[in-house]
Amino acid sequence: MRKLVLALALAMPWHQAMAEEISSVYVETNTDTDCVVFDKAGADDGDYANMVCPGYRGYPVLVFAADLRESVFYGFPPADFVDVPWQSFETFNRTAGKAEWRISSHDGKVIPFATIRRWYVQAEPAEGDKEIEVLVVAKVGQPGKADGCVVALVMATGEPKANELARKIADEQARDFACGSDERVIVGDPMPVFYSEGKTKN
Repeated sequence: MRKLVLALALAMPWHQAMAEEISSVYVETNTDTDCVVFDKAGADDGDYANMVCPGYRGYPVLVFAADLRESVFYGFPPADFVDVPWQSFETFNRTAGKAEWRISSHDGKVIPFATIRRWYVQAEPAEGDKEIEVLVVAKVGQPGKADGCVVALVMATGEPKANELARKIADEQARDFACGSDERVIVGDPMPVFYSEGKTKN
């Protein structure tokens, strides 16, 4: 019986014998204490701050803040840090300090390929200070590729399974997502307006 089991194992395709494992690692980022500001300006010059923060195992996190809005890039960016698309909601917004990194472990390699972070987005101005919570799924930029971007928006307000939906999208779509050409996945209606500009504000 043992010989039969061994023979079957050896006959299995290598990718099945060494299956990929996907897990989550949670990383907390405090922009006041954990990050380094590499460019900033006061109110007279645009009122913005660009920061680099620690992420997962040497993968950086770039946080760009301007006009009470944020844009976040995960992983390795283009050589020029400011040459990163500005991706944010149209209304005022802020991000949670903790991000969930989705990690692929396979054949001795550990690669973070996506992140999930909760954003607090101001509703329409007519609704006062009301905030809507959205999970933003982002592709992590890999070394030498600089291909990070937002993949999906998942409404979290009123959706108890939002985290599960965000993980499913991250695991199934983030790695093959073509930044700049593929259409973002939107789950939830009405979703606050989200937009991209050519590069980060400065």
